[in-house]
Amino acid sequence: MPSLIKLSQPSAPAQAGAKSPGRKRRSVLRALATGAATLALPGLHTPVNAQAFPAKPVRLIVPFAPGGAADVMARLVGKGLEAQLKQPVVVDNKPGADGILAVNELIKSQPDGYTIMMGTNTATVAVPALRSPSPYDPFKVFTPLSSAGEFSMFLAVNPKLPSGSLKEFMDHVAANPDKFNSGSSNSAAELAMLQLLGTRNAKVVNARYKGDVQAMQDLIGGQIHMMFSTGTLTPGFVKDGKVKSLLTLLPTRSPLLPEVPTALELGIGKLTITPWAGFFGPAAMPAEVVEKLSLELRHALARPDVRDQLVNQGFASYGMSPAEFSAFFKKQYDGFVATVRENNVKFE
Repeated sequence: MPSLIKLSQPSAPAQAGAKSPGRKRRSVLRALATGAATLALPGLHTPVNAQAFPAKPVRLIVPFAPGGAADVMARLVGKGLEAQLKQPVVVDNKPGADGILAVNELIKSQPDGYTIMMGTNTATVAVPALRSPSPYDPFKVFTPLSSAGEFSMFLAVNPKLPSGSLKEFMDHVAANPDKFNSGSSNSAAELAMLQLLGTRNAKVVNARYKGDVQAMQDLIGGQIHMMFSTGTLTPGFVKDGKVKSLLTLLPTRSPLLPEVPTALELGIGKLTITPWAGFFGPAAMPAEVVEKLSLELRHALARPDVRDQLVNQGFASYGMSPAEFSAFFKKQYDGFVATVRENNVKFE
């Protein structure tokens, strides 16, 4: 907090009729000191601590294990933010419990801007919407800072199954209810799978993972048979022939796998789940710090070195102001809840 200037008591008055050459100077000094004290009063000008932010490293919590799409994206943007803030940005992976561990870390941190979180649909939307009782109210515990963008997502399947086309694969799955396993590490992938299965009234058993890397290993090994995975992971395994991709959730074909069709092309309608990410702080952050972080996050996302690498990972990046991101967040939450109700989804 800014320290106020302590004014000294005025000197004893001069004797009547005596001239005091220093009186005017003392009056000017007192006036200057009073003005300085006024400048230091809170609310009249930007606080000194906000002007100095950041004065130390910023911690970036990631609710996923290292190596996955969310972790890669967070580290790329973190490097850009580090360049913008001219302070280190330290990535702290806190996987597990659908992101609850990461959220708890954020909630208990000081709301000073030195701890922020990269959040996705899972921790910020799915957990509070689906858990009963809800572990936290997302509109009370988070300060939305900026969106990050959207992940590309592909349906990956084990190539040993009939998979010449999505229709052939889904026909096989629908004809063998509960005999196949799907895998997911986040709510967006799980709900997208439910929407896809719903187009054929097919049933599978879903296995939950802490990250896409582990799920992909089991897909290749045959422990699971299908999953929605991101552009960070899927293309390499498709090109190596270890998995096949039959569908992308993107509205248009991805340059990462241009041979993979969209849902609209395949005539199954638009799958409405959008896997997105954004940056959040804890509640009650100073407005000046919120604006500073949001602005620098948007600048980081727009840096050519960051943007180009994100594109190569299949991530469509875009930043938003705190007000824009808050509105986007509310719309995504409401849409997610509607999809859950339509599919009668309940998470254990």
